[in-house]
Amino acid sequence: MPQVIPSSKVYDAVIVGSGAGGGMAAYVLTRAGAKCLMLEAGRWYDTAKESKMMEWNYDAPHRGAGTPDKPFGYFDATVDGGWQVRGEPYTTAPGNEWMWWRSRMLGGRTNHWGRISLRMGPYDFKPYSRDGKGFDWPITYDDLTPYYDKTEELIGVFGSHEGVENTPDGKFLPPPKPRCYELVVQKACQKLGIPCIPSRLSILTRPLNGRPACHYCAQCGRGCATGSNFSSPTVLLPPALATGNLDIRCDAMAREVTLGPDGLATGVSYIDRKTRKEVQVRGKVVVLAASACETARILLNSKSRLFPNGLANSTGLVGKYLMDTVGADGSSGFLPILTDLPPHNCDGVGGMHLYMPWWNYQKQLRNQLPFARGYHIEFGGGLDMPGPHFGYGTERFLGGGYGVELKRGVRKLFGAFVGFSCRGEMIPNKDSYCEIDEDTVDQWGIPVLKFHFKWTDDEILMAKHARETFREIIETAGGEVLRTFGPEDNWAISRGGEIIHEVGTTQMGDDRRKSVLNPYCQAWDCKNLFVTDGAPFVSNADKNPTLSIMALAWRTSEHIADEVKKMNV
Repeated sequence: MPQVIPSSKVYDAVIVGSGAGGGMAAYVLTRAGAKCLMLEAGRWYDTAKESKMMEWNYDAPHRGAGTPDKPFGYFDATVDGGWQVRGEPYTTAPGNEWMWWRSRMLGGRTNHWGRISLRMGPYDFKPYSRDGKGFDWPITYDDLTPYYDKTEELIGVFGSHEGVENTPDGKFLPPPKPRCYELVVQKACQKLGIPCIPSRLSILTRPLNGRPACHYCAQCGRGCATGSNFSSPTVLLPPALATGNLDIRCDAMAREVTLGPDGLATGVSYIDRKTRKEVQVRGKVVVLAASACETARILLNSKSRLFPNGLANSTGLVGKYLMDTVGADGSSGFLPILTDLPPHNCDGVGGMHLYMPWWNYQKQLRNQLPFARGYHIEFGGGLDMPGPHFGYGTERFLGGGYGVELKRGVRKLFGAFVGFSCRGEMIPNKDSYCEIDEDTVDQWGIPVLKFHFKWTDDEILMAKHARETFREIIETAGGEVLRTFGPEDNWAISRGGEIIHEVGTTQMGDDRRKSVLNPYCQAWDCKNLFVTDGAPFVSNADKNPTLSIMALAWRTSEHIADEVKKMNV
């Protein structure tokens, strides 16, 4: 047994996790006057000093290519993490496949995410009422609207007011101008009746709260040294620290929530990764924001006489209804209209300037599609360094040759390739969940998770529809599809966890017999325990979840502050 070091100080709140949900909880609670302790499993990360956004790939090993430690490239802002973390295994049930991304650093994934910031719409909160699948949320879009507003105004999100069905407009900064290839794709979409509008990304196009506008280095995944895009360490944690009410302990691997004899949470037990000793910290309130799966793991490992199956798990639903986003990636096309272009400015933010929100709600109401829910389309191309879009099948356009002849062919084709991907909704199902693997522990002695995962026909047919749509867009633009996918192709749909949008596992609801948390993300079984990451999600709309995680965390944290004032917690 490890040595346990108790703490005498009692905080108003102990927050586990420093990313979107944990950072927002710290921001709101400290400004409300609460003394908070934040526990982060990874090391400290200083974006201003450690960002590599101005480095060239040719100065890195293997030209900056990804490795198991750095899947998205040598300079990506992933300090210690990925789908595989040394000494921190996880298992999958036979015949199942799941990829679990962990990000062990201050701010977590907010340092290297795509910054796509989409509001869930009114339909997304009541999906069961529309098609009889999955569950309805216990809250509505109107309940979360004020928190979407405040979050966008705080972090800075660009976009445009379009009035698209179930794609709510927000508090936007001006969007950047579309690039040449985006205008070509947009014109094709107009012919097909597909909306192609400015995307919504949390990247500044105007200065905001002392943060400068984006300078268009297009390296957002490397962490932004100027703070021009959103990350928890640049936007949420500095004002929380400035209150004097926040302490942060890094290298603190949370093991379990500790309980008193009355069944209330008393704090958190964690392993200090440097000393390998177990430390117990105390708090009047515990906020879990460790990511959906890690939060479930902590709860399931928090076993006691009162909660033999894990804390907040009287329903047996902790870990259940795990969801990821449906992905259909890798489809690319050659657009002859973009060949032999003269050199021109193709600068922009580190991501798409335009995207296609889901447009077929009315067809689904008339049962004209073979699947429920929907997806949006993301696409890329342009005149940046050749990458994924200058890939499959392009060699046959070069015409062979060496030296000058080869260079001439590359220049002719440079910028003429466009790649497409979809991000679609997964409907929760009983076959997708995580549980404790009683036979395996990590290097800290903490039991690990075992994953079960399954796509249903809705998701598989959705991915097929997306790939057919990519073909339509490419051909309508006068282009040629470079790769096709069939049922036998492993890339036909993403693997579970691959899109890194996992949510669910501590479902919120208005019936304590059928959910883990109440409508304010407060545990039914333990009134001073709250969850502010993606775990409370009832469904997983096609909208990337980070903005909704932050808005929901803001709402939950305000509720915590109000309940403390009323002495209800």
